[in-house]
Amino acid sequence: MSIDIQAHADAILGLLRAVGPDLTVYPPEDPDDTGQVVPDGADPPYVAVHIRPGFGLAGRLADATTNAVFDITCHCVGGNDIAARAVAQMVVDALLDVEPVIPGRQSRPIRYLDSPPARPDESTGRLVVDQVYLLRLETLPG
Repeated sequence: MSIDIQAHADAILGLLRAVGPDLTVYPPEDPDDTGQVVPDGADPPYVAVHIRPGFGLAGRLADATTNAVFDITCHCVGGNDIAARAVAQMVVDALLDVEPVIPGRQSRPIRYLDSPPARPDESTGRLVVDQVYLLRLETLPG
């Protein structure tokens, strides 16, 4: 059984894009050719999402390639601490405990893994704050 990695990513990103116009989600639905997740000059607030696919063992070695584990890293970026927390709140509300619909798969609820301290950055000449949330989606053959 093959696991459709893009279908999982589409489901996760779709949940975030469904929040509406108050949440800009990167990568965009129609990425440009630069390969950048966040385009140069993007203004906060926004969330930049990285999805890492993997496989989980469900007690049997034979299940190793059928149980999918997707680690979701959400960079919730705002122009200050308050704005970064507002983005984080929208992300958590959209993803936490949700069971995304993925054809041919049975989803477990998306779970919280970690959230390191927010990181302010003024290297570009203006303040941006990055609040990272690490979440996990696990799916089984459905």
